[in-house]
Amino acid sequence: MSEFSINNVCVLGVAAAVPKQVVYNNDYHLLSENEKRLLIKTTGVEEKRAAPKGITTSDLCFESAIELLNQHGREREEIGIIIFVSQSGDYYLPATSIILQDRLGLPKTCMAFDVGLGCSGYVYGLSIISAMMSASKINKGLLLVGDVSTATCSFEDKSTFPLFGDAGTATLLEYKEDSSAMHFNLQNDGSGYDKIIIKDGGLRNLVSKESLIKKTEAKGITRSPLNVSLSGMDIFNFSVTEVPKTIREFCAFSKKDIQEYDYLLLHQANKLMNETIRKKLKVSKDKVPYSIQKFGNTSSASIPLTIVTELREVCSTSQVSMLLSGFGVGLSWGVCNLDLNKIICPELIEV
Repeated sequence: MSEFSINNVCVLGVAAAVPKQVVYNNDYHLLSENEKRLLIKTTGVEEKRAAPKGITTSDLCFESAIELLNQHGREREEIGIIIFVSQSGDYYLPATSIILQDRLGLPKTCMAFDVGLGCSGYVYGLSIISAMMSASKINKGLLLVGDVSTATCSFEDKSTFPLFGDAGTATLLEYKEDSSAMHFNLQNDGSGYDKIIIKDGGLRNLVSKESLIKKTEAKGITRSPLNVSLSGMDIFNFSVTEVPKTIREFCAFSKKDIQEYDYLLLHQANKLMNETIRKKLKVSKDKVPYSIQKFGNTSSASIPLTIVTELREVCSTSQVSMLLSGFGVGLSWGVCNLDLNKIICPELIEV
């Protein structure tokens, strides 16, 4: 069953960190001036952040979590669960969440595990951590979500390199009876697994000498099997079909019309795609914020990053109701509601 509700859990704070290095699409030499203008107009990506060698997703999530915990001013002993949602962990093994448990000074009694999801990861992550906290009455939990996607993009691939940016986020949750219910609709279609894929590096295709060889697949598209490949039109068609449909299903299940929400936060994948979804749902522009122009597609981090960069003031000073939808690699997508009430929301952290 894809639809369910979770009670007694609320969000106390959201923080986000990005690398200091800014990469501008207007400087990308593989695109002509006309191609640059068209890319920026359709995708919305003007610039993005790229992590230098040695800065990982966990480093960005760590800085976000430290800032959130410091501003919250509570003992680390209160954290009973930490979940790291990413497709760019530190190592093949062990789990990055366990390393972060130690780095953050959390108690040994804090359960920790990784979830390997991308674009839908924040919505899925909220469902997992909230369900476990609600069922077990865990006092506090940390959801760490992000990706360093630029590490797997080929600089010589104009279909992917201009799109992806890096970010890591932290969300602090609390078990609180009588908190407003969180509703979820989570779906997947594994038949489209190869629409966004890194073909080598897992057990299906172990790393070999051939994995390091870059091949030109089309003009301006040169990559190796260790680089991400993206079927843009297939992802576009999937997103503009399934996402509006699922959001309508969600609203029927939760018995709340989409117009009643203060904001609709969509995964920041492509502005034209998101605008098509917005128009299909008849939501006004002022209710759909964007961060893609400054940070690109930051995978699982895009929704919390947008909260921090675009809605920080309103979320930290008032009560806000949001409808969230993450969608993409998998193919995987999900929808949930999130009520924020004067949360801790630090300014964007640069690492």
